[in-house]
Amino acid sequence: MKFSYYPGCTLKNHAKNFEDSTLFSMSHLGLEVEEMSRWNCCGTVASLAADDLIHQLAPVRNLIRVKEEGNTQLVTACSMCFNTLKRANERVRANPTELTQMNEFMYDEETPYEGDVDVHHVLGVVRDTVGFKDVKAKVVKPLTGLKVANYYGCTLVRPKHAAIDDTENPVVMENLVKALGATPIEYPMKTECCGAYRTVDNPHIVADKTYQIVGSARALGADVIAVSCPLCAYNLDHRQEMTIKDHPDFIGLPVVYFTQLMAIAFGCGEQILQFGLHHFSPKPVLAGKGLI
Repeated sequence: MKFSYYPGCTLKNHAKNFEDSTLFSMSHLGLEVEEMSRWNCCGTVASLAADDLIHQLAPVRNLIRVKEEGNTQLVTACSMCFNTLKRANERVRANPTELTQMNEFMYDEETPYEGDVDVHHVLGVVRDTVGFKDVKAKVVKPLTGLKVANYYGCTLVRPKHAAIDDTENPVVMENLVKALGATPIEYPMKTECCGAYRTVDNPHIVADKTYQIVGSARALGADVIAVSCPLCAYNLDHRQEMTIKDHPDFIGLPVVYFTQLMAIAFGCGEQILQFGLHHFSPKPVLAGKGLI
């Protein structure tokens, strides 16, 4: 199966480590992906107004681009992009009248959208298309001794119709981590919101959430926190500086993308990992485990 790859905006700049490790890992697993040639911003968030169709145009336009390239399978690594694309797709599939209206809005498009593109997240593809048994067989450097707190946040598991796993107790990342040779810890904060929407107007709220989420992972013995969202990564990594100021007893913890763990286990070089993009570098922890 060939996938049209949707990078989204952040993976082309601040989260280039996410993109590079994703593409390396998918190639190592034998998955055929090709970046869409004419993608646009997904719109970032799902509209909160039920009758606001105009906010669905950005994600649906990307689905049209997939069809233009002769494909029906789209994959993305960013969980925020996945959530936005998936929810828009499910909405128009369930509402033919709205789909007709949206195609009328986009009258300059040569290809109408008919709800015939499937939206996937990399985690779902690894689980459903590859399988964790085959992932394990592809590991060249097991992540032995590394304890990982897997953080899903909101957008991988909410709302239910867009979730890639159980909304209360997802396990796809835990199963992946185990296949890579690491040890997932039982982590009760894994679906707690990081405070994403307040990071600009009131970052101290995010610092409080970081204190709770990162502090819980450290208390449970985690070496790193694995994420799938660039915004979660920013809030849990870069906001640690503010968290220390607001909570003097706070002790930080490295935050990595789950694809970086995959890439390490699959034998990538450090140029793929780009640790310079991290605020709290995971390099000392990973070097201490003999993984880099």
